[in-house]
Amino acid sequence: MPDIIDSSVANSARVWNYWAGGKDSYAVDQEAGDAYLAIAPQVATMARESRKYLVRAVTTLTGDLGIRQFLDIGTGLPSGNNTHEVAQRIAPEARIVYVDNDPQVLAHARTLLYSTTRHGVTDYIDADLHEPEKILHTARGILDFAQPIALMLMGILGHIQDYDEATSIARHLQAALPPGSYFVHYDGVDTDADLRDAQQGYDDTGAVPYTLRSPEQLAAFYEGLDVLAPGIVSCPLWRPDPDPVASPKPTDVYGGIGRKP
Repeated sequence: MPDIIDSSVANSARVWNYWAGGKDSYAVDQEAGDAYLAIAPQVATMARESRKYLVRAVTTLTGDLGIRQFLDIGTGLPSGNNTHEVAQRIAPEARIVYVDNDPQVLAHARTLLYSTTRHGVTDYIDADLHEPEKILHTARGILDFAQPIALMLMGILGHIQDYDEATSIARHLQAALPPGSYFVHYDGVDTDADLRDAQQGYDDTGAVPYTLRSPEQLAAFYEGLDVLAPGIVSCPLWRPDPDPVASPKPTDVYGGIGRKP
């Protein structure tokens, strides 16, 4: 890996990958992840369920709603069933643009995230969510902004510590989309005291902090959009796959999909 990858401080993408059962983490990430798990063990379930939610959301958007373009900001480390894999299985012509500014994420993306079909497109932008106009400017050279786009902010708005700024960024990006586009999102919620304590301990390590927010605060990111049923809910409860044995159980990560009128 390039020298700019810092293996001395825990990295959120690597820790999340560790919780989800991936292999792309260092000892410092595993130590921070284990310390978090000791206080709030449900975070491993949150990581796994958020990936399952992504798969169901992209399947719904591509298969049921006809979306063929995706702008996935805050990609994270590649794992099974990435956005382009799910979308292009259904629609080989789907176009996916990933955005991240983490050098390790980008290195893995360029190696592992490539179009699965001759007709589809998978591309990457090295950019920071704090600069939404830069993201949009580059994405316009890849995606057709005259046609509907699914904007995906999956577990990333919590890294914008100021709530007003996070809301402003979400609305700035949504405003650039044509009517008929969709906003897809999830983030951790602050309703569990152990999770709040574990997050504070993680933030205190010097890693990039993450802000847990209330479900009501997350709902404000969807203002002006038509929210699809079942609403903004705990991710396992968002259109779960049928299971004859067990009903889905809620966990502390909430998401939903909103349509731009």
